[in-house]
This record gives sequence, C-alpha cells and structure tokens, in this order.
Amino acid sequence: MSDRPSIRLRSKIKPQRLRHGFPWVYFDQLVMDRRTKAHAPGTLAILEDSERKPIGLCTINPSSKIVARMLDRDPNARVGESWFADRISRALALRNRLFDAPDYRLVHAEADGLPGVIIDRFGDTCVLQPNAAWAERSLEDLTAALITQTDIVNVLKNAGGRTRALEGLDDISKVLYGDAPEEPKAVSMNGATYMADLTGGQKTGLFYDQRLNHAFAAGLARNARVLDVFSHVGGFALASLAAGAGSALAVDSSGPALDLARQGATQMGAEARFDRRQGDAFDVLAQLGREGALFDLVICDPPAFAPAKPALEAGLRAYERVARLAAPLVAQGGILALCSCSHAADLAAFRGASIRGIGKAGRTGRLIHTGFAGPDHPMHSHLAESGYLKALFFAL
Repeated sequence: MSDRPSIRLRSKIKPQRLRHGFPWVYFDQLVMDRRTKAHAPGTLAILEDSERKPIGLCTINPSSKIVARMLDRDPNARVGESWFADRISRALALRNRLFDAPDYRLVHAEADGLPGVIIDRFGDTCVLQPNAAWAERSLEDLTAALITQTDIVNVLKNAGGRTRALEGLDDISKVLYGDAPEEPKAVSMNGATYMADLTGGQKTGLFYDQRLNHAFAAGLARNARVLDVFSHVGGFALASLAAGAGSALAVDSSGPALDLARQGATQMGAEARFDRRQGDAFDVLAQLGREGALFDLVICDPPAFAPAKPALEAGLRAYERVARLAAPLVAQGGILALCSCSHAADLAAFRGASIRGIGKAGRTGRLIHTGFAGPDHPMHSHLAESGYLKALFFAL
C-alpha cells in the first residue's frame, strides 16, 4: 500500500524478534523523526528494519512508550471487515473447543491478534473494549465482523479502560448494535449463577479470567466457612456455595456489586448461607480480626495494586498487607488464597510479598497450588505481561 507511511528501526535494533512474533516496538527502538512524531494515534504504517526492508503492518501512537503494535506480518494487509472476521473466526473456533456455553472472553487483545481489543461474550451479547486508537477508528468494521461471525444480537462498547486516555480516546460507552440489556445477565460458571451488569458494572461486568481458580477454591469449600474479600459480584463466594460451603461472607467496597452477588445467591437457592459486608477491604479485614472471626477458606482477590512498574514497590507492600491481615482469619489447617492481576508484579515478586505477609502475621504456609487465568485469556507467547493473573493457595 504505497500510500501508507513507514517507520524505521534504529540501526542497532535487530529485527529478528519482531519477525518471530514479538508484537511491540518501543520509543527508543525507532527513528523518531519529525514525520514519525506527527502521526496521529491509531495511524496504520509499515514497519521497516534499518535497511528499509518491511517487517509488517503496525499501528502507531507516537505519544506512548510502546510506539508501534504489530497487526499483520503482511505489510500490504487491508484492515477491513474481512480482516477482522478472520481474527474473530479463529478466536471463536478456540472458544468453541473450550466451552459448552457462549459465556467467555472471545478476544484477548494481542494474544488473539487484535492489540488493545477486549471482547467479552455473554450469550447473545458482546461487550467490546476498544482500548487502542486504531480499534476505535475501525469500530464499524470490527462490529460488522463480530456480528457476521457469531449469532449475537447486541454489541455494547465499554469505554472504561484506563488505557483509553493514553490513546486520546473518550470515555463514552454506548450501544454499537442491537439493544442494551435492561437487567443484569445471569451467567453460569462452575455450578454458580453470577449476575453481570453489562452497562453499569466494573469492566465488562464479570471477570471470566478467574474461572479455573474459582473451581479450585470450590473444590476446597465443602462444608467450609468461606470469606471472599474484594468479592465483586461474588466470584469465589458463589462458586464455594455451589460446591456445598456451609457459609460464605462476601466483602467489597461496592454496594451494587454486593447486591448482584446476593441476587446470584438467591437464584442458586443459597441466600440463607450467604452474607455480605460492604466497606474498605483493609478496614473489614482488620475488624474481622478484632472480632476473632475464623474461616476455613479465605480468598483475597484485589484490584491491580501494581498496574505499571512505577507502582511496583507500593503494590507489593499492599499485597503483603493483605496477606498479613487475612492470615490470622484462617482457622488452623485452613486455606488462604491470594490473587494478583498486576502486570508489573511477576509471580516471584507476588509470591514473595504474600509469604512475607503470612510470616508477619505469625503464620506459616505451604503453597499447595498456583493458578493462572483461564484458557479464554490466552498468554501471548512473546509477552510475559499477558500472563498477568496469579493465584496462590496456601495451607496455613
């Protein structure tokens, strides 16, 4: 496509890694001349090596540390409805092999060949997060391809992603196709029923990534007293109740999220075994400690305390604090599960912070299981950052 601009690697940058599939090009790897810096976020361009040999098609954001994201190895690829349809078709084929019901993450950004694009499916409705400028510019083609490749009847745009501001995008959510559901969607996972608010809830309405960790916790929950901290819509609590937990207490700062958790418990016929407490999780953990409360299974699944490297040290201290406050609430021989969705905190760092917190609480723990995101959140083979979710289960 001769009308496309080109950007070029610096002479010291070897192109092999990019040719083998690494999807990002950083600011200091490119010749950042005036013309390159002038490109609008989301511009499609041909990436060249230092000898001007094409590497592939990319999208540019000159104001980002990651200036270019690879879209296609073919520099002449036409990014239109058929191009999106091919990507979505492949993503859909994988999910159809993995799941019996159409409730899952359909597109997981770079790992599914669509950088910055998240699509969660809830039966006949998809919630789309176009967290990159190039995807926002291509919404019409992307939505059309999504409709033709699936049997969905509604497509909602969620503009709540924190990276949208970095891309110069708005925060306006809207309906792209069909209608917005008037009521929360009931989603079945691991025998539990979750109520997902697709228009007013957190992120896309439900965290599918914890599916396998919910299942592992549920396997430990029969007849147990369960505490689910940072519960959102009852993720671990409801899975535990479905598996026969004696009781489950859900803790979250969001009243609406806890209301949805209660509705889920009611739909499951488990309302009598479900309780909730709204408040700051650290404060509630401390209060439960003062009350002398004990549980057989305690799960803490906080938001990302270390979403980027500048926040890493503070984030690790926060994870350590969670472990320190939660460990005393675990009955002798009970289980403590600690989770992190922080990109910047790798598994070793998170594990170290968790072990320190358990130790400072005067407890000792045996690590019995390490969990990750479910298979509908595939990890890009060249991006360690895409393996963001960690779940550690300790027997105390």
